[in-house]
Amino acid sequence: MRIISGKLKGKRFFPGKGFKDRPTTDFARENLFNIIDNYFDIESVKVLDLFSGTGGVSFEFASRGSSFVELVEINSKYVSFIEKTAEKFELDQIIANRGDAFVFLRNTPYTYDIIFADPPHFMEGMEELPRLVFEREILNHRGWLILEHGKRDDFSSHHHFRELRRYGSVHFSIFEKP
Repeated sequence: MRIISGKLKGKRFFPGKGFKDRPTTDFARENLFNIIDNYFDIESVKVLDLFSGTGGVSFEFASRGSSFVELVEINSKYVSFIEKTAEKFELDQIIANRGDAFVFLRNTPYTYDIIFADPPHFMEGMEELPRLVFEREILNHRGWLILEHGKRDDFSSHHHFRELRRYGSVHFSIFEKP
């Protein structure tokens, strides 16, 4: 995996064998960040990355200058990898939490400008993520929830749905808090 842009542009990180992650493709990540860059001042956003896997999206935000990137991953092996990689790249703004994303959302006292969620594509309850985020009011004004999902999922009827972006088999539903 590689970091696409920012101060760490071109840096690669290798989770190693035994990681069964399905990372967001470079193509999809690059296009998503082009949209984010046009809407947000990346350096001033507070980011939450749910189901973070090996941390590729978090590393991309941090490389581009986000000053606060919190992530949640249930697998302790992945969290350890993220912490070691963040230390190696001197990304002090990354805070890694081991835990269940749904429990975290129900209990966090913080608010964020961007929440990125990449749950397993066939996970039960994925449709609850937007409801929980907006019910708990953890997005700041004009903040985005970006939900990565497969082509069979459709969130367009959700009250806060903004748009759908497709990049090959990767789909991003973007929700916005007015």
